[in-house]
Amino acid sequence: MSETKSYDLIVIGGGPGGYVGAIRAAQLGKKVAIVERDKLGGTCLNWGCIPTKALLAGAEFYHKLNHEAAEFGISADNIKFDWPQVIARSRKVAGNLNSGVGMLMKKNKIDHFDGHAFISAPGSVQVYALEDAEPTGEKADNAPEKFNFKNAPKATLTASKVLIATGASPRPMPGSPFDGDKIISSKEAMLLDERPDKLLVVGSGAIGMEFAYVYNAYGTEVTIVEMLDKVVPVEDQDVSKAMLRAYKKLGIKILTKNIVKSVEKTDKGIKAQVSAVGDDSKTQEIEADKVLVAIGVQGRYDGLFDPSLGIEIDRGHIKTATDYKLPGATYETTVPGIYAIGDVIGPPWLAHVASEEAVLAIERMFGHAAPDVNYNAIPGCTYCQPQIASVGFTEQYCKENDIAYKTAQFPFMASGKAQALNETQGFIKLIVGAEHEEVLGAHMVGEGVTEMIAEMGLAITLEATADEIVATMHAHPTLSEAVHESALGINNRMLNF
Repeated sequence: MSETKSYDLIVIGGGPGGYVGAIRAAQLGKKVAIVERDKLGGTCLNWGCIPTKALLAGAEFYHKLNHEAAEFGISADNIKFDWPQVIARSRKVAGNLNSGVGMLMKKNKIDHFDGHAFISAPGSVQVYALEDAEPTGEKADNAPEKFNFKNAPKATLTASKVLIATGASPRPMPGSPFDGDKIISSKEAMLLDERPDKLLVVGSGAIGMEFAYVYNAYGTEVTIVEMLDKVVPVEDQDVSKAMLRAYKKLGIKILTKNIVKSVEKTDKGIKAQVSAVGDDSKTQEIEADKVLVAIGVQGRYDGLFDPSLGIEIDRGHIKTATDYKLPGATYETTVPGIYAIGDVIGPPWLAHVASEEAVLAIERMFGHAAPDVNYNAIPGCTYCQPQIASVGFTEQYCKENDIAYKTAQFPFMASGKAQALNETQGFIKLIVGAEHEEVLGAHMVGEGVTEMIAEMGLAITLEATADEIVATMHAHPTLSEAVHESALGINNRMLNF
């Protein structure tokens, strides 16, 4: 029999946006329910951020044993890997953290409902058993796919506020939908029973680059196809150039300014027709066991509400009533009382952004003052080897927007700690304003840079200058000394390069 319960807030989606928002509301004394159709922790914890980092850690360890052990005077012959165990470890790590989120829900007295959420009216959410929520295939432009619900909901929840935090799904390649076998998304890529001998990766963003590194490290022949003229296209030009060199050195084949025109499934795998952008006469056929499509994501809202409810969709994402990147954003949708945050509303599609948006949305919907999310100071990290980390403006952005700037770059080759670690690839690049030398951006390639980028995010938040970074003593020997050196370099004062 269906139960009816009343709350102050209903959160739909248990990922890093949803569960963090639920906890913050509970901390404010609100009665909260959270509905999740899969596992608490969402894509990030179960199928993204966390398990991929476990896979990358194993790949890096294996690569070092095979290619760097002799540098340290270590004999490591006949090193082998156990692929099922490689996968099993990543699942174990994800499972441990999934249990932890469940404990956080209990600790904060948040009611957790398993199932498919459907917003039947403003302030009313029905929860259906997954087997009762059936996609119909009917989907108009800028509207969710309709679902049939075969039985009555197992619960009906009411609240004055509803927060949608359903995340996003991998965007399929036009004409070649995911089949879970030969045309795969990142989810299948981290669950493969066997390591493919050949892998075609479409897209060179964070997901494509990370999986390319993992499979290459374990011996797979990897080809990356990127439509734009550089890899990791959102990064600074110098970062893209460095990553292109690094991946070619690893033996990964990269085709920029190319597009996959078609994919044919064969008995052995796939055959892809790849052409130069704008020139079909330059076409080549690439054979592989599988193709990993990593060309972006789209908001996950199918079956969540009927179009008549009034929630607007814009270019594959739920639209907020006002631009969520502008000061004063509330994250309320076009229906009063219904809010949305995280990947489902659009870029920058990062777990830490979803968490920050969730806290801000909760604070403001319940009448509390809270600072805006600074979308100009969002750190981005890619965890391949070498690692990539960035925050703030790129040099190209400064040029395109007529921002006067200075820049300096310190290579890890000149770092004593990097030499000791045998990790000399990469650099730290600092961009500051030309007049006051306030930090505008930082772009890093190399060992440990994903742990160093926070310092530069703080610098942007506090409007710190290059001289203030110089005045902050950095311990020796550390990789972070490169930050200090890059700040010195703004006025040609580097001491070690």
